[in-house]
Amino acid sequence: MSEVVTKASLAKETTGILASLTTGQKNEALLIMAAALRREASAIIAANLEDLERGRLAGTPESMLDRLALDVSRIDAISEGLQQIAVLPDPIGDTLETIERPNGLSIEKIRVPLGVIGIIYEARPNVTVDAAGLCLKTGNAVVLRGGSSALSSNRKIVEVLHNALAETAIPAAALQLIEDPNRSSVDEMLKLNGLLDVIIPRGGSSLIQNVVLNATVPVIETGAGICHTYLDAGSDPEMAERISLNAKAQRPSVCNSMETLLVHRDYAAEHMLSLAEAFRRVNVELRGCPETIALIPWAVPVTAEDYATEYNDYILNIRIVGGLDEALRHIAEFSTKHSECIVTENAEHAARFLQEVDAAAVYHNASTRFTDGFEFGFGAEIGISTQKLHARGPMGLPALTSCKYKIRGNGQIRG
Repeated sequence: MSEVVTKASLAKETTGILASLTTGQKNEALLIMAAALRREASAIIAANLEDLERGRLAGTPESMLDRLALDVSRIDAISEGLQQIAVLPDPIGDTLETIERPNGLSIEKIRVPLGVIGIIYEARPNVTVDAAGLCLKTGNAVVLRGGSSALSSNRKIVEVLHNALAETAIPAAALQLIEDPNRSSVDEMLKLNGLLDVIIPRGGSSLIQNVVLNATVPVIETGAGICHTYLDAGSDPEMAERISLNAKAQRPSVCNSMETLLVHRDYAAEHMLSLAEAFRRVNVELRGCPETIALIPWAVPVTAEDYATEYNDYILNIRIVGGLDEALRHIAEFSTKHSECIVTENAEHAARFLQEVDAAAVYHNASTRFTDGFEFGFGAEIGISTQKLHARGPMGLPALTSCKYKIRGNGQIRG
């Protein structure tokens, strides 16, 4: 029996126990897990350094190494995420609807766990903890398959969490890590019907498309983030610069960072050069349309392929447009339906943008970097869903639940 089947089977065996746990038992386990991560931070960082060294030897870009890197402050933030999950309301058992039928049947619709969740992700070891916390809080077992670039980090984190769970009512077997780095382990997970109830991919577009196109297990798609910011005519220059720099350069390696800046022609004529200088000061490479290059001598020509690329790096496309309609058409063509922003003082334009743009998160005068479960008050998140079935946007606790109907009668039969 393969590692994947063995570990998924062990996770499946815990679902009955998980479904019967009280909120108090789950919250206590989360707090013990959080404390263990802080206590073992040095050991986790040592394992992470192994991954970083392998990455550097393999020529991994610095922006990707940033996604992988852990330090005391990041581990503290990850632990804080578990603590936040512990104080959030537990959705399991919530009554969603009550129906009283004329024949006396009482029908109650309640939230229940999904069961066993498989999560396939790349070089972000914080996902290991976020996924474990969210899944266990909602009574789900979880089978994790992280990227090989983070294997040492993930192995140590799961070891720490397993040791912590030994002190709790949650069985340690409810948290499983697939350590086989070969792609065959991913392919096997995609077909594990009967053991996995759902698969959630987190990573680049190639990973996500592989899962979506090849899985027979149901998938919740978390999409790549080709995010746009549109600077309308008359935008406040200081606000526009602040939002644009934050959306691109605050942490370019994440999915809610901006990849393309759309700029109204009138705004560009007055402010484009100073905005470009601000980007140059933070080492962002600019790729522009012909109008952009005429205003920014150091910009390089942009291509249609660039507009369709999620860089996750200090690279930004700039396109000058004639107005809101042209911006909306560009976004409709290239958006991955993740996060889109308009910066404007025009209330009518803002209303149109918020209504017409088809994305999980649409912003007026705020950075796309806020598309995040922590920032939305969900604690950690399992991912940003860009699909429309089951869940959309940052996936907090309710997104990891299903429902069932409890029907109570007193002898009714159907005629």
